[in-house]
Amino acid sequence: MFRKTYDWVMGLAGSRHASKALAAVSFAESSFFPIPPDVMLAPMVLARPDRAFVYAGICTAASVLGGLLGYAIGFYLEPVGMWLLSVIGHADGKLAFEKWFDDWGLWVILIKGATPIPYKLVTITAGLAQFSLVTFIWASVLTRGFRFFAVAAILKYFGPAMLKEFEKRIALYGTLGIVALVGLVVALKMLT
Repeated sequence: MFRKTYDWVMGLAGSRHASKALAAVSFAESSFFPIPPDVMLAPMVLARPDRAFVYAGICTAASVLGGLLGYAIGFYLEPVGMWLLSVIGHADGKLAFEKWFDDWGLWVILIKGATPIPYKLVTITAGLAQFSLVTFIWASVLTRGFRFFAVAAILKYFGPAMLKEFEKRIALYGTLGIVALVGLVVALKMLT
């Protein structure tokens, strides 16, 4: 299963539709889609290291635009925002997130935007909390850009060795990735 998915994404990375697919995933992940763009960014950079920073720029721009959609969902469509939060396990989280924005404001965006924690939580709840749109935009550009350009740089300069190791043990790393993702979801559920 992992090998087929990996081969498909690596094939897509070299196709003429790669950039469009990466933009679509990056946009959607920021407001409603569950899979982060890193799943496409990494193999695309490994397949085309000469375009690493172009791909990081596409991820950043599309992610921030998708973040604006998430913000609008929270701001203008509170019931839809609450429903999306419940789908990802935070049905009663509105008050907690509003408190986070009241207490920490900008730091919520800067810290959560650079981590694997679903960015859609930040975008939707920033809208629900009616956080400053201007601050939201520049903080999103900064933090999402940092994340995607860091991933692209690491893969561009250290990727070939990492790629050989990954391809040898794809099933092991895929299983470990799923275990880590499940562990993260369980930890987040326990903390909230």
